[in-house]
Amino acid sequence: MIKVVLQDNESLDKALKRFKKKYEKSGVLKEFRRRMFYVKPSVDKKMNKERAVRKNKRMIDEENT
Repeated sequence: MIKVVLQDNESLDKALKRFKKKYEKSGVLKEFRRRMFYVKPSVDKKMNKERAVRKNKRMIDEENT
């Protein structure tokens, strides 16, 4: 549970901004999206492998540039 206590003389906008930062940092939304549908372990491994290959290729391209 994410809590943000409003401090003295703090505007609601600043408190909301702090809440959003904590919310993003906690990874709640990312976890929710990940659990929206079931992915078989074999498919998950394949996607992770493809993601790693793309990331590796991108890093190599950046080094050569």
